[in-house]
Amino acid sequence: MFRHQKELQFEVKVDRPDPQLAKHIQEVLGGQFGEMSVMMQYLFQGFNCRGNEKYKDMLMDIGTEEIGHVEMLCSLISQLLDGTSPDQQAEAAKDPTLAAIMGGVNPQHLIVSGLGATPKDSQGVPWNSGYIIASGNLLADMRANLNAESQGRLQVARIYHMTDDEGVRTTLRKMLARDRYHQYQWMAAIAELEEKNGVVVPASFPPEAEQEAQPHGLEFWNLSQGEESSTGLWATGSAPDGTGDFVYVTEPAAQGNIQDPKVPATEVHHDLDGKTSDK
Repeated sequence: MFRHQKELQFEVKVDRPDPQLAKHIQEVLGGQFGEMSVMMQYLFQGFNCRGNEKYKDMLMDIGTEEIGHVEMLCSLISQLLDGTSPDQQAEAAKDPTLAAIMGGVNPQHLIVSGLGATPKDSQGVPWNSGYIIASGNLLADMRANLNAESQGRLQVARIYHMTDDEGVRTTLRKMLARDRYHQYQWMAAIAELEEKNGVVVPASFPPEAEQEAQPHGLEFWNLSQGEESSTGLWATGSAPDGTGDFVYVTEPAAQGNIQDPKVPATEVHHDLDGKTSDK
């Protein structure tokens, strides 16, 4: 059960209208790494979590908090659009340098939403459920969550430096602080799960099950010009699960066979220079 209350998680109060900034904030609302994405990702992971009540509870806690962050951003966008008439929006986009750098204004804020937020990114692309990951594997999902929070906080930090509106910055600082904590949270969950089951996903398919392919799981193949990559721990260290040491292969050679596909029937019309099927 979900219940809405009127108070926002943190105060949202802007100093002045700014339709260009409203457009940019759409990215951290409805973009690939926006609040809508993490909200849906955590909730679906929680809905689908089986037999791990503390992880399910954590996912539902943070997913529900993200619903509140979506509401905060919608309020922020609406306030940035308050009092901006069509003439004012057009005037703001007249400066060609500003239009080139800032991308102008979002006409959908006037035409579609009536000066409100939309479930889209800063370019007007609708939010896509393909942005979220809910695999049912806790370690894989927690790693995806850490990436989502990392990318999302990075984007909010960039927008923070696009404005000197202290009201907007106050709201963004609160979100940056929460996103920092969420990264800590996923790091802690990842460490706990790795301690329980190992560092490789899925743990239920161990290295020894790879049989004759297992040695290749420790090789770093040099497949680009230069050998600078040989100095990294991924090439000179040991596997985190203790299965062996990494091997740097300076000149890897192909180990497969040359493909010799059968010629299809002429009715398929591949136009193969007069070659015919062996049928």
